[in-house]
Amino acid sequence: MSSENPKRRIVITGVGVVSPIGIGVSSFSENLHAGRSGISATEMYTNTATPHGIGGEAKDFTEKALRKQYFKEKEQKKSIKLMCRDIQMGATAALLALEDSGLEKDSIERDRIGVEYGANLMLFSPESVAVPSAACKNESGKFDFSKWGPEGITRMEPLWMLRYLPNMPACHIGIFTDSHGPNNSVTIDEASAGVAMNEALNILERGAADVMIVGGTGSHLDPMKSIHARLWESLGYDEEHPETSCKPFDTNRKGQVVGEGSGCFILEEEEHARARGARIYGRVLGAGSSCVGTPQGGVIDQAVANAMRAALRRSDVALSDIGHINAHGLGTLDEDAAEAQGIVSAGGGDIPVTSSKGYFGNTGAGTGFLEMAASLMALEQGQIPRTLNCQSPDSSLGIDVVTAPRSTDNHLFVSVNFARIGQASATIIEHLPA
Repeated sequence: MSSENPKRRIVITGVGVVSPIGIGVSSFSENLHAGRSGISATEMYTNTATPHGIGGEAKDFTEKALRKQYFKEKEQKKSIKLMCRDIQMGATAALLALEDSGLEKDSIERDRIGVEYGANLMLFSPESVAVPSAACKNESGKFDFSKWGPEGITRMEPLWMLRYLPNMPACHIGIFTDSHGPNNSVTIDEASAGVAMNEALNILERGAADVMIVGGTGSHLDPMKSIHARLWESLGYDEEHPETSCKPFDTNRKGQVVGEGSGCFILEEEEHARARGARIYGRVLGAGSSCVGTPQGGVIDQAVANAMRAALRRSDVALSDIGHINAHGLGTLDEDAAEAQGIVSAGGGDIPVTSSKGYFGNTGAGTGFLEMAASLMALEQGQIPRTLNCQSPDSSLGIDVVTAPRSTDNHLFVSVNFARIGQASATIIEHLPA
């Protein structure tokens, strides 16, 4: 393909998801349409710090399933021990997306396939350093830092660090798929989705690749991350009905629910996709990002408004053309209000707004891709996805919240995400009916 054409049209030809409401497009879509939440008391994480141990847990994602269903090649199975759960989910979503795309491995030059992946800062479990730490105790039983070099670090697992580096999802995916093109990692927590999409668009539009594997993976549910969430975030819990704990934009919202998951898209130059007869989910028109911070914290409303405006400029789309906004919608009092203000400031007060976090919670860097997938799957049915658990929309927010599946013939949407320190991103996608 010519690298001199700046207006290559970029389409989505494959979708892969690992989420609390299903693994793979079929189960994810089925539970989405049925309005089933994946939020409940966790089973695998017996020591999570979330209120009453609830969260959006991908219960079907087990090591047994990983070995038998998703990592099918010998070298992939050997890599499992080099991956923490975040990385395992990210690699699985990428393999599922590639399979969904129908792209034949040998049908394209390997240096024309690249990877762009978002990831959280990944934290190790306390158990992984229990033995080295015990070796550093002094006679009084306290940790002696002077013993770490000669006594502690020598007892660490040799490849321990590789399990937690945030660039490892993109690395493993590149190896698994034999992709020799551009390979980048984005670590902006929840805002990673739009930034990764924009980077992939830049690569494809300038002709540096014909196919990009683009996604994000993350968890705020593992023991260490959940402690951070408990300390820093406002967490919600509905004691009578745990599955309704996350109530985005609802008058009775009490806080976010943490989750885990990964989403991945296969992006292709449209001519390349149509030439091979690919099924096309949608066209990616553009993305934008912004960061607005102060010593007191992030200014979310400004960052959201800036990101939306940047995405619209990049896409050459008017806000009045947009059919719906899939918002970040954490379910917290302050952040929901700030995001709504950002949407209104950007001119989107009359555009239908939905949030998908009632289904799976906040998964960090994987969140945006799961939400984009939710809008794509709903538009397959000619609907805007509902904001699960929003029964009494907060009228003070000044936005039109979609509380039940709403029919639409407008297949253009914006996906918005932000991180608490003031980073935000937005992606504009046009769903293309099959």
